[in-house]
Amino acid sequence: MEEILKFLQDSEVFYLATVESDQPRVRPMGFVMVYDGKLCFCTSNKKDMFRQMKNNPKVEVCASKDGKWLRISGKVVFNPDKAAKEKALEVRPNLKNKYSVNDDIFEIFHFESATAVFSDMQGGRKEVKI
Repeated sequence: MEEILKFLQDSEVFYLATVESDQPRVRPMGFVMVYDGKLCFCTSNKKDMFRQMKNNPKVEVCASKDGKWLRISGKVVFNPDKAAKEKALEVRPNLKNKYSVNDDIFEIFHFESATAVFSDMQGGRKEVKI
């Protein structure tokens, strides 16, 4: 898990893909943490991304750096735990400009089951189950 977290953090910006009807939707992301042994992200429940993940929790994350890339495919679930939100605000204090632990829009989600694949331009491949 630490290798996955480090790769995403070092990439600075990574992309999360959802599906809306039959159309893929991709957006840049920047927040990631490990909480309770799970790879966690955050969003607002006012965004299309939230609605899309509620309708179809199968998503994919992709990041690249230095000629290597990471793809994580799987199913996400939302975590209503206030402690997860507190941890997110601790990990990334600038999130406090948008969210608070007690607001009604801040959402934490994590992969429930997923596969992470590290790849490179030379054909290298390493698969990790999450």
